[in-house]
Amino acid sequence: MYLGLDLGTSGIKAMLINDAQQVIGVGHAGLTVQRPHPGWSEQAPGDWLHATEEAIAALKAAHPKELAAVRGIGLSGHMHGATLVDAKGRVLRPCILWNDTRSHAEAAALDADPRFRALTGNIVFPGFTAPKLAWVKNNEPETFAKVAKVLLPKDYLRFWLTGEYLSDMSDSAGTSWLDTGKRAWSTELLDATGLTIEQMPGLVEGTDRAGTLRAELAEKWGLGSNVVIAGGAGDNAASACGMGTVAEGQAFVSLGTSGVLFAANASYLPKPESAVHAFCHALPNTWHQMGVILSATDALNWHSSVTGKSAGELTGELGDALKAPTGVTFLPYLSGERTPHNDAKIRGAFIGLGHESDRAVLTQAVLEGVTFAIRDSLEALKSAGTSISRVTAIGGGSRSRYWLSSIATALDMPVDIPADGDFGAAFGAARLGLIAASGADPLSVCTAPQTAETVEPVKDLTSAYEAAYRRYRALYPAIRSLGS
Repeated sequence: MYLGLDLGTSGIKAMLINDAQQVIGVGHAGLTVQRPHPGWSEQAPGDWLHATEEAIAALKAAHPKELAAVRGIGLSGHMHGATLVDAKGRVLRPCILWNDTRSHAEAAALDADPRFRALTGNIVFPGFTAPKLAWVKNNEPETFAKVAKVLLPKDYLRFWLTGEYLSDMSDSAGTSWLDTGKRAWSTELLDATGLTIEQMPGLVEGTDRAGTLRAELAEKWGLGSNVVIAGGAGDNAASACGMGTVAEGQAFVSLGTSGVLFAANASYLPKPESAVHAFCHALPNTWHQMGVILSATDALNWHSSVTGKSAGELTGELGDALKAPTGVTFLPYLSGERTPHNDAKIRGAFIGLGHESDRAVLTQAVLEGVTFAIRDSLEALKSAGTSISRVTAIGGGSRSRYWLSSIATALDMPVDIPADGDFGAAFGAARLGLIAASGADPLSVCTAPQTAETVEPVKDLTSAYEAAYRRYRALYPAIRSLGS
């Protein structure tokens, strides 16, 4: 048996699989985000530990014998979070999360240093880890002075599980300190933020062994000795392992809290000016590119909170048949935007409202706005040299056939829906646990699921969608010029 732990922004999932990669059971526990000031987003790392205990307790209650047979554990987690610990491993402050934009000035200052783009292959985004540490240095110097280790969220879980300070390549590539081509920490970039390599965790591949479960936890959970912890992955790379998106030309679109268009690469293809992320993959000697939008289902959830209707009710009002854009355009920049704008200050907007703009029209505009943001990512990937001809859809938003039809039409490519099953980050993490514990070939483990259905572009609406996308593209510079 193998266990995948996926630390998400809104909760943790623990997934148990067997040697045949069949899902035996799943445990969940919720998490909340604290937003003490505009643009801030934080979590208490101690809450992650309590949530992990709760999720595993649920698995133990339902599947005690199977849990006891676990031989490997893989980790996945939301990326970029700055988890700061002192010399005794004590947390110094709440973790600053991926969608926190307070360090936009520090990010711009680091990005102005040409070494960062040259070595990391990426823009220094405000959500990345390095500018967060620069912000702490500037605003909380007493805390900065006590930092012994900087850990990413899932790697704080690993420290708790194993007592080891380690991270994997895919997650570390999102810090702005990794030489992504060499798959090694850059002492130059660390020095530019007042840090040393001794304050970083050791680096491993996602498929490597990266510690063993502490005896105290093994006994508490009813596990045996020498349970291997895998290097693991950042959440998107872990999802790619779960989806089998590990070879050149394979791609998926994720409609989660944020939105991701992810493409696997056999070589390192950076183009930072496109605002595409070029990161190490979780498997050795592989990389990936992705366009990232900050509000995907988050945009629909915001609309749900305003209207008092659930997301399912809102999308249900549209039916399944795709409609032509109405002329109402939604810009989904509720938390700023990454690809392609790299703009932490921009905020969302509805444009083109009229008396006839009822709730269904606004819902349609919200879905289209996220769709067009994903189209922006596709254009950015193309400019960076990546060609894809179809995508597989994952994430909570992929339950809406209307949304998938919108995406297929806007991208002008088929969208595959995987057969029933959970192939996301927790499953990918469990696969990495299996590889690390058994030594199995990664490519033989990380295979793609069967396709249950393919959503094709609605050709009769392609031109209407293209015109609506061009209108969408013209609006960002227009509202940016108004000041934000």
